[in-house]
Amino acid sequence: MNTIPPQPIQYYANLPKVELHRHLEGSVRLATLLDVGRASGMNLPKTGELRELVQMGSEEEYSYDKFLSKFQTLRLFYRSPEIIERVTIETIADAAADHILYMELRFTPVALSRAEGFPLGEVMDWVIGAVQKGEQQYGVKTRLIAGVNRHEDVSLAEKVVELAAERRDRGLLGLDLAGNEAQFSSRGFLGVFKEARQAGLHVTIHAGEWAGAENVMDAILYLNADRIGHGVRVLEDPDVTALARDRGIPFEVCVTSNYQSGVVPSLTVHPLTRMLAHGLNVTINTDDPSVSQITLGSEYSLVCEELGLSREVLHQRVVAAAQASFLPEDEKAELVRLLGNEFPQP
Repeated sequence: MNTIPPQPIQYYANLPKVELHRHLEGSVRLATLLDVGRASGMNLPKTGELRELVQMGSEEEYSYDKFLSKFQTLRLFYRSPEIIERVTIETIADAAADHILYMELRFTPVALSRAEGFPLGEVMDWVIGAVQKGEQQYGVKTRLIAGVNRHEDVSLAEKVVELAAERRDRGLLGLDLAGNEAQFSSRGFLGVFKEARQAGLHVTIHAGEWAGAENVMDAILYLNADRIGHGVRVLEDPDVTALARDRGIPFEVCVTSNYQSGVVPSLTVHPLTRMLAHGLNVTINTDDPSVSQITLGSEYSLVCEELGLSREVLHQRVVAAAQASFLPEDEKAELVRLLGNEFPQP
């Protein structure tokens, strides 16, 4: 537990950070949605009503159905390459303002293509090009993870893998399986993720968030996950906990998101500290910062000031995120060095 005085939010905002789990589609600014909607001639509701459609509010039900519903509205806005580019660059700008040194940004090509029926390969190229511009403008080293959804046809995922593999040398490093794990199994995607690994893509799997520890086990044993997205229900099964601990599997934990999506009944009972006590390799991330109305800095503050994580352990977890990144080993080492130079001693 913390034994040193509390720090203001600005202290955490200034800390150097690593973000491994952030969705592009959940990072778009509300002001940008308003601009895009007006310019596109969309019949927008009032600002407050639009906010309710795309962001989690303090008065609404916290459940995965409600959380996922925000993306139904968000996906209506991706109507041109220029919009996709703007959202991507602004996401990197927001990361820079939060002093994020390195970010792995995941995006769902199928979702970005749907509003206007864009070809998947072109959508991926637009995001890659925007990331390159954003890096140059804001200095945040950014790599990409392509996402596929459990509830969509496997053939779509196969196409995404093929296209992603062709773009590995342009900063697209991994493949993610997301979507509603409570109702859709990952087993149908075993071949897809085998192909992804054979093509040199890293693998991260959303599991143990809206369903139990058995999904974490499937992700590790059958999909050969390098990392687990969320995974906070892993502690429900001691054998799966031991499996993840013994293999050193990194967990991409997103505390506020887990609360808002109904995974935990309150922030104070979030299992992050218990996961650490069981020797699990935990990292701290935002998930969908605009939907949740948070920053990575505010999450660092939350885990230290509310959940009792010491700032020494926070530093260890930030370094763990760097080491769990999908970067080549020499670039990981350089990132760890930068974190050591910039992270203040408690």
